[in-house]
Amino acid sequence: MPRLNQETNSFKFTNQNDRKRLNGRQMGPLRINHERPERGSKVALIGWSVPSIEAMQHMNKPYIVVSHEDFKPYAEQHNIPFFAWDFGKPSHYQEVYERSGDLYAQLVELDVGHAIPIFEETVEWSGALNARLRNDPNVFEHSILFRDKAMMKRRAHIGGLKVGVFEEVENKEEVKRFFRRVNQSLLKNHSQDPDPIHFKALNKAGAAGHRMIFSEEDIESKLTDESFPGLVESHLHGMEISCEVFIHRGEIKFLNITEYVLLGYSSMVPPSAALEHYRPLIVEEVEKLIQAFDIQYGMIHPEFFITDQEEVYFGEVAYRIPGGHIFELIQKVYKFNPFGAHLLCCDPHTTQEELEKYVPKEVEADGHAGSFLVYPRKKTVSRVQIPPEMESHPSFDKHTLYKPTITKFQDTNEGYGNHWGTVFLHGNDSEEISQLLTDYVDYDFYI
Repeated sequence: MPRLNQETNSFKFTNQNDRKRLNGRQMGPLRINHERPERGSKVALIGWSVPSIEAMQHMNKPYIVVSHEDFKPYAEQHNIPFFAWDFGKPSHYQEVYERSGDLYAQLVELDVGHAIPIFEETVEWSGALNARLRNDPNVFEHSILFRDKAMMKRRAHIGGLKVGVFEEVENKEEVKRFFRRVNQSLLKNHSQDPDPIHFKALNKAGAAGHRMIFSEEDIESKLTDESFPGLVESHLHGMEISCEVFIHRGEIKFLNITEYVLLGYSSMVPPSAALEHYRPLIVEEVEKLIQAFDIQYGMIHPEFFITDQEEVYFGEVAYRIPGGHIFELIQKVYKFNPFGAHLLCCDPHTTQEELEKYVPKEVEADGHAGSFLVYPRKKTVSRVQIPPEMESHPSFDKHTLYKPTITKFQDTNEGYGNHWGTVFLHGNDSEEISQLLTDYVDYDFYI
């Protein structure tokens, strides 16, 4: 008997039993049902976007906007179907799901069958509503893949995409430990010039909460207790680009590549020929991303890094309209409305005929469109100053700068802050557009 127990507890016996337990078990990511239920004729736009509302009206689709109370007077004035909702600031995702029950019940009464997120913080709200509409909580969990950066990177890694080394951190000491370990693995633990790491907020949009860490002193000076929890990641050296990918039934219907001429300030669509050269590599990674994240419908905004060795690394992916006026640039050069294309691709009820009429499969761009965001460079301003040589340039298109209604502003120190207007350019020469986007970044438009 003792001998039998010894055999039973041996590694070989235990390992064989464990492997038998794997037989027939479904492994890997759980695939969810993305189809929209038949009940509910209306689409709910979760968030506020005038171009999206206009696209819905142009397509004559039944819809309702769910947004903050502040937009209600405008909606009533312009006969926009509207439902006021206070999204608040939930402390965790589960709170969103719990609170969504009341909103779901009221939207069902208004004949809503599907929800589409407009901006970053409404992705989980849309996921919660669609989960309830389909009676499948996994639909909500799926939406969190596009919000939680750590969860997102783990899923990408499991799906075979290249990602940097990353960890979730709760305090400064964990950031220091990660910084040391990364540089130790690079044999730079004793170097006077260690590799930087990146600290990121777990679920904020854009560059909000992002800090580059070059030393342990940076950890003390750039991070506070309010920064945590967060994500730390090794530095990905290479050219950063974004894509705007319109997907329906798991297939790419249109893929735009945006060149960040100066990250956080200026973008150009389509990119220069040097970057367009990488399109086959980028398409391959996007298709891998679609498969890894089980994406059937919608528009995704992934960011990638392309190294000098022509390897593509995954940065992150969003499931909403991109910032930086990228949609306006797409509309300028490709001559279709990406706001409408976004809504059509998000809706499983959209027919292939509708998509073919609205979203071009392949179309040649009409030149290059660029934009740069204008940020006040002084604490006190009184008026707008437009450089005459820029306004008279053949590639100048328009601007949205406006006379300041306040004379003082505060730097929030979060991301790039709020821009005070945008300058748009359009021309045939990508090098010329790129140069113009660079030349005026440091210009004082507000004085």
